[in-house]
Amino acid sequence: MRIALAQTNPLVGDLSRNAKRLVEACLEISDQAHNTPPALVVSPELSLWGYPPRDLLLSPAHLQQQSEALNQLQQGLSHALPQTALLVGVVEPAPDQQHPRLFNAAALVEANGWRVVARKQLLPTYDVFDESRYFRPANQASVLSFKAEGQDWRLGLTICEDLWVEDALQAQRLVGPDPIANLIPEQVDVLLNLSASPFGRTKASIRHQLAARAAQRLDCPVVYVNQVGGNDELVFDGGSFVMAANGEVELQLPTCREAIACWDSTYRSSAATVGTTYPSEGADLEQLFQALVLGVRDYVSKCGFQRALLGLSGGIDSALVAVIAAAALGADRVQALLMPSPWSSIGSIDDAEALAKRLRISTSTLPIQDLMQGFEATLTPALEQAPSGVTAENLQSRIRGTLLMAVANQQGQLLLSTGNKSELAVGYCTLYGDMNGGLAVIGDLYKSTVFSLCRWLDSPDSKTSRKALGLPVHNDLIGLEILNKPPSAELRPNQQDSDSLPDYSTLDPLLKDLIEKHSSGTQLIAAGHDPADVQRIEQLFRRAEFKRRQAPPVLKVSRQAFGTGWRLPIASR
Repeated sequence: MRIALAQTNPLVGDLSRNAKRLVEACLEISDQAHNTPPALVVSPELSLWGYPPRDLLLSPAHLQQQSEALNQLQQGLSHALPQTALLVGVVEPAPDQQHPRLFNAAALVEANGWRVVARKQLLPTYDVFDESRYFRPANQASVLSFKAEGQDWRLGLTICEDLWVEDALQAQRLVGPDPIANLIPEQVDVLLNLSASPFGRTKASIRHQLAARAAQRLDCPVVYVNQVGGNDELVFDGGSFVMAANGEVELQLPTCREAIACWDSTYRSSAATVGTTYPSEGADLEQLFQALVLGVRDYVSKCGFQRALLGLSGGIDSALVAVIAAAALGADRVQALLMPSPWSSIGSIDDAEALAKRLRISTSTLPIQDLMQGFEATLTPALEQAPSGVTAENLQSRIRGTLLMAVANQQGQLLLSTGNKSELAVGYCTLYGDMNGGLAVIGDLYKSTVFSLCRWLDSPDSKTSRKALGLPVHNDLIGLEILNKPPSAELRPNQQDSDSLPDYSTLDPLLKDLIEKHSSGTQLIAAGHDPADVQRIEQLFRRAEFKRRQAPPVLKVSRQAFGTGWRLPIASR
C-alpha cells in the first residue's frame, strides 16, 4: 500500500484555507508519483484546525465551519483523486451535554463521504498543553479496516501523545492507558500517528526512539506525521518519518518547512538502525536557528504584518534578533532604529551600523539626549530632585521603547523584542522599555546560548543555512567586535552586566535549575552553587514574576519557557 505523508503548516482557525491546502497537498503527492495516487494520505493532529486552537474550540461557529470544511475536502477528493482517502485531524462533538464536550479525533475522508475513525486517548495537560480543558479521553484503541490495492489492511490509529508511553525515554509519562499495548492483540499492519509536537532541542531523537519502540512492540512499521510552522509562541518543526518494524528509518521528511512524500509498504531501506543518538553541537544550533527563523516568519505573516522593526544597540542580543529577522523576512522587510544616549560608546554605534550594513537592513538614528533632558526637566518638580539611579536608567529604556512603538505604529510594523531568557528571569529588563514588542524572539535563550548561536553563525558550519535563508555567506555576520564585547546595557558610564549579575557562565546554570527543574535554594546550594549567588538570584527571580506576566509572547524552544506553560503566582511566598 502506498501511504503519503502531508506535513502541512495550517493557520489556526482558518478551516476552509486548511482544507484547501490539504487538497493541494494530495494533488502534489499525486503529481510527484507520476499520477499514481496513494491509497491514503495522512495529515497531522487537528490539521483541519491548526494546533493549538485553544478557545476557538468553544466556538459554535467554528464547529459549523468544520462540517463545511470536511464537505469541502470530500468534494475536492471526489473530483480530483477519487481513489485516494485522507486521514485528517478533527474534533468530534460528544453525544451528550457533559463537559468537556469534544474528542480530539481523526476523520477518514473519501470520495463518497467522511467519518470519524479514531479518538485520542492520552490528553496532555502540562507545560503549554491544556487539552483536558476541551477534550475527553477515548477509552479504547482505534483500528481502521482499510482496503487498498486488492488487500485488506488493519491500520492502528494514534494521535500524538498516544505514542509517548515509554518511561525510560521521556521526561514525563501521563497517567492513563498504554495505547500501544492496547493495539498489540489487534495485530495491526501499520501504526499511524497524527502529531502536533512542538520543537525541542532533543525532540527529534526522542520521537525516533519512541516510534522504534512502538514498531518493535507491534512488529509493524510506524508512520509519524507532524505539523510544521509557527503558531503563536509554539514552533512545530515537522520532521515526519516512517519507521520500519526493525527500527530503521525508511523515509525522513525535512524539518521547519512544509513537505510531502509517499511511502510504499513494500519498500525496505538499508538505513542504519536508529539508536540513542543526538545531533552534534553544530547540528543542534542549526536546528535551533531554523526553528527561530520559522517562528518569526510565521508569527509575522499569520498576524497580518508585512515588516518588522527592532532596536539595534551594537550588543549581541539585538544583533542575533536582526539576523533572525533578516533570515525570516528578507532584509528589505526589516528596519532597525539606533537610539544612542550620552553613555553609548562610539564602538557600539559603529558596531550596530556595521551589522546593519552586512545584513543590508535599513536603519534610522534617533539620538535620545534631548528627550532625556526633557524628561528630567519635567519630572524634577514632582520628585523635588532630578531622576537618578535606576529611575534615570529606566527612563532611557522607556524613551527608546516609546520611540520604537511610535515608529512601529506609524509604519504598520511588528516590533521585535530583543531581550534574552537570562534577563527576563532576573528582571534585568524594563517594563514599557526594552520589554516593548509583539514577539520576544530570543526570550527562551539563555545569554550563554545567545553567544553559542552567534559563534555558530560566524563559523563555516553555518554557510549552508545562511545561503538557503538568503543571508550573506562570506565573512562574519555578527563580527568579533560584538562577540568579544562585555555585555552592557550602557545606561550609565562604563556600565557592564557583571556590575549587577554574576557572570553568565555562573548565572545560566543556576537559572536553568531554577526554571527547568524548579529547584529550591537549598537544592541549588547542595548542587554546588555559591550560597550568596543563590540567595541573590533567587530573590531577583521571584520578584520579577510580575514583569514576565507582562512580557510579549516568547518563542518556545526549550523544555520550559516563560509564557503559557509558566504559571507561577505573582503574589506568593
